[in-house]
Amino acid sequence: MTPVFVFGWAAAFVGTVLGVPQVVRLVRTGSVEGLSLIAWQVILGLNLGWLVHGVLIGQMNMIVPNGLGMLVTLTIVRLVARQEGRALPRTLLPGVGVGVGAVMILVDVVFGSAMFGAFAVVPAVFANIGQSLELIRAPRVTGVSPAFLVGAVLNQALWLAWGLLVPDPGTTIAATATGTITLFNLIWWGLRSAGLRALRLDGIARAQAWLGQRAPSSGTIAAPVGLVVASDPLGARVDTEPETALPGCVPEVQPDAE
Repeated sequence: MTPVFVFGWAAAFVGTVLGVPQVVRLVRTGSVEGLSLIAWQVILGLNLGWLVHGVLIGQMNMIVPNGLGMLVTLTIVRLVARQEGRALPRTLLPGVGVGVGAVMILVDVVFGSAMFGAFAVVPAVFANIGQSLELIRAPRVTGVSPAFLVGAVLNQALWLAWGLLVPDPGTTIAATATGTITLFNLIWWGLRSAGLRALRLDGIARAQAWLGQRAPSSGTIAAPVGLVVASDPLGARVDTEPETALPGCVPEVQPDAE
């Protein structure tokens, strides 16, 4: 059993179960506070792009987690979209997630793995920064699962080790960039949970409010590698309405495979 095998399948396992704690927290608490819909839309696209990348380079440890991860991510997108009063079909099609996945596949096929990895950093960073902004400015972060944040950091660390050992430049590049931001998200969630107050980002809020007028919403505005983000490019919600309970549902998101 080689180190490549161990790290690859460890990353695959973490990536497969990564979104489950977030689904459980959403269903249990009925709160989406601190979550970014646009970020999870982009993560759905990342799952698609990395799944096809795994097929192209013949790596089952990328195919499995991203295929299953798509189902989990889709569940989270559905729950958050329902809470924000958005229809799932309108959220997905045409949607930023599908667009991100399609462009990633095109870059991979035409330009190869290294260019794919460099390009994949863009939506991965976008998705995670969208979640970062929400953690910074949301009144509360009760909707965010700490287990998911810890898993996201671990997932990227495993994929980075695997990418260095294979070697696969696409995975190495993407996991390094994404891992840095997931670590920030975990640290900031800890600070918010310890009592740090939300920061006002008025300029971003105004831009999101303007962009949100293009799509129907309920007064809110809506990215493993593998992963573990179009109406709102920054991915932060701006409502401060009291949270409401989510209707009960059964769950149907890379490291990323990265």
